[in-house]
Parts: sequence; C-alpha cells; structure tokens
Amino acid sequence: MKYFPLFADLENADVLVVGGGEQAAQKVRLLRKTEARVTVVAEAVTDELWQLGEQGAIWIVPRNFEARDVEGQRLVYAATGNRVLDAAASAAAKAKGVPVNVVDAPELSTFIMPAIVDRAPVTVAIGTEGAAPVLAREIKSKIEALLPANFGALASRAQGLRKLIARTVPNARARRRLWERLLLGPFRRAVLSGAASEADRILGAELHGGAGLPAVGRVSLIGCGPGDPDLLTLKALQRLQEADVLVVDRLVNPQVLEYARRDAERIFVGKTPGGPTTSQAEINRVLVREATAGKIVARLKGGDPFIFGRAAEEMAALQKAGIPVDVVPGVTAAHACAARVGLPVTLREHVRQFSVVTGATADAELALDWQALAAKGTAFAVYMGVGNAPFIRRNLLDAGAAPETPVVIVENGTHENERAVATTLQDLTDCVAQLEISGPAVIFVGLDWTDAGLERPAAVTVYRRQRRPANSRTHPERALTAKVDP
Repeated sequence: MKYFPLFADLENADVLVVGGGEQAAQKVRLLRKTEARVTVVAEAVTDELWQLGEQGAIWIVPRNFEARDVEGQRLVYAATGNRVLDAAASAAAKAKGVPVNVVDAPELSTFIMPAIVDRAPVTVAIGTEGAAPVLAREIKSKIEALLPANFGALASRAQGLRKLIARTVPNARARRRLWERLLLGPFRRAVLSGAASEADRILGAELHGGAGLPAVGRVSLIGCGPGDPDLLTLKALQRLQEADVLVVDRLVNPQVLEYARRDAERIFVGKTPGGPTTSQAEINRVLVREATAGKIVARLKGGDPFIFGRAAEEMAALQKAGIPVDVVPGVTAAHACAARVGLPVTLREHVRQFSVVTGATADAELALDWQALAAKGTAFAVYMGVGNAPFIRRNLLDAGAAPETPVVIVENGTHENERAVATTLQDLTDCVAQLEISGPAVIFVGLDWTDAGLERPAAVTVYRRQRRPANSRTHPERALTAKVDP
C-alpha cells in the first residue's frame, strides 16, 4: 500500500486552490461540500468561480501564485494546467509541510484524490494509487447503485441516537444487537422511506424490549427488465440486497440473482407454456406466507410488474392480508427491445400512437380492438404473441391493415441469443414458422426505420416469403420457401 487512506477534518480549515480554470472549479465544487474556507489564487477564473466569489462562498485572489500563499493552509490543490506553476506550488507546500495535490501529476503530489461516493455523513473513498482511475469510477458506480440516495439520513439518525442508546442499553453486547436491528430492520426502512413517525414508533418499541413491533415483513414487486441485468434500476438493486426471500419468475435472467444476498432463500415460480406451471393463487399464497413469517420478500418479474405482470393480483392479495407492499418499476420489454434494434416507437408526422397489447389470453378468443390497431398511423407491440401469430395476422388484415405493414420481431431481447427479424404483416405467419421463432418475443407492428430516416441495422434479418409466379406450375407448398436476406 503506497497511499494510506485518511479522512481529513476540514471544519473551519483553510484550503488553497491554485488555478482558476475548469479543473480548479472541479476541486472547488468538491470542497464546498465540506466546511472548509476555500481560497482561489489565479489571474483569471471561470464565471462559476467568479460568481461564488461574488456570493462570498469562496475568496478569490486575482494574481499569480506566490510561495507565501501556502502558509496556514490545511491542504493545497494545484490545478493551473501549467506544469511550471504547478511544480512551484508543490514545492512551496512541501517546504511548509502542507499536503498538496497536483492534478494529473502524482509525482508532484503528497496525496491523491480518490473517487468518492457521497452519502454524507457516510462517505466512501476509492483509490487505485493513480494506476487506473477508470477502475475506481467503475467501483464507484457499483457502490452508488447499492446505496440509496438518502442513505446518509440513516447514518445521521443513528448519530443522533448514540447517546440515548448508550444511556438506555448499558450492556455492550445488547447494545450491538439493538444497533443491528435498528440499522438493518424495520427502523431502517422507515427512515429511508421518509416515514419519521413510524421510525419513532419502532425505536420506542425496540427500547422497551420490542413490544409493539410489526410481526410481518414486507414484499417488493420488482421489475427486472427484459433480461440484461445492466438494465436493473438502482432501487431494484437495493431491494435485492435487502431481501430474505426471492420469489422468481421463469423469465428473470439468472444473472440478476447474483445481485442478491447469498443467504437469501430462492423460490422459483415459473410458468412454462405447455409445461410445469405455478398457479397465480399459489404464488399469492407463497408471498403472504413468507411475509407473514416476518421476512423481506423480493418478487422478481421480467419486464415491468404492471405490464402484463399480474402485479395487481399479487398486490391485492398482500393488501388483503395486511402486508406492506411496494412496486419497483422495471424497463418493459417493448421499449428495451425497440431500443436494442434502434426502432423508434413514435415518429413525428408518421406514428403518433403506440400501444402495448397481449397476444395470449386464458379465454378461448383473443379480444382486441382490431379496427383501432389496423388504423393508419397506429403502431403497437404484441407481448406473448408468437403462438397466436396466425390469428393476429388474419384479424388485422380482415380489419383493413395493409399487407405490407412493417413487422419487426425481437426474440430473446437483450439476451446473448437475441434475434431480430424484419418482415411484413402478410408474411408474419410464415416468418414465425419457417424461422422457428419460439423464445420470448415482442412483435412490433407498424414501425419502420425508413420512416425515421434511419438505416436498418445489419444485425436485423429480413424475411420475405418467396412468391410463386402466376404461370408457375410449382407445387404450392414448395412456393413458400423463405428468402432471408443476410
């Protein structure tokens, strides 16, 4: 370890920034999060720094750096972009024993700046000893994703309780267990959700031996997106980290589970078309059972819970049982798949309406407003429509849709085995059959790249059914051979 990590107390401390450009402004922005008195020495400064000086937030000395400027400073930053001037500031600081940081010059510095995750009073500093700042930024982004934006509120609340808890619970072991219950349990969730009165109630109950604490846990209905784990929201990641139990749908990418706690129990409730299925009633019972036992449950669903995800049924069952439940939205498959292949779902002057419909139903007949869907200027995405592709095609054509209406099918969207095919409404049935499209797929109808002035991506296959000439005597079945453009 070349650099020893420390946190400097800058309350009422003087800090010098040498330089007035953008790099200096970046240092000032960071320093203003502390209680330091910041002085900027430079012949010219940015408008941002000038305004801060006018407001009295910093002190600006409009001249070149002089060695005497480092006297009495807690820290010195050199950010002039002029190596001669930066080296002079470094030498002056070192001569007075003042820690100095020179931007992009670790050889002139006595300390370096880490990547910082700011959840004050919780602060995480990440350093690579200047070897690979890009890796530090990667680590920072992962930590940022795991910590709620208001995580500091929990630490501040804990800081304010230290004396009270030390006085109320003198036994060290009991006090440690109390802190674990407060900072990892219902008190934590109440503070982070902004429920101050609920947090006070839980705190009072804990300090009186746990009387009156809620006996049940809670459930989060989490949208895990179409497959790519990088599309998870920050809140989804946070809920995964908190969960004691994961109730997992079939379409959830197994890689998503890697973000959960290793000790979290996993309950798989997949619904395989034509195969083993867990009924919705049984899933509801599992959620109620686990939450009633006091566990934190994450119900993981593909896409978004409120778009053909049956979240309303699960929410109703949980509310009826008196169990707290919240919904974490996810990136829905239609938008993710369209984005992956660069297919705009609305286009000015061309497509002013975009709908999302289901292509499957428990009823005998798929009842959709075919006239509205076939109208000119209308575009829509069909979920779970592969099995009913012939029915969808026939009804749209019967309702007046043009046979050449563009169709794009995205199979296994955002997964490694993703496949995208462009065809027409006339050829939809043959395309699905001959290309053996069977995985989870979204069928887009009425959208075309050319309408937006875009080129079709090379990765998108084009399917056209080979037409039989009028005078051909070829057997009809042979005339349906697919023509696929690479």
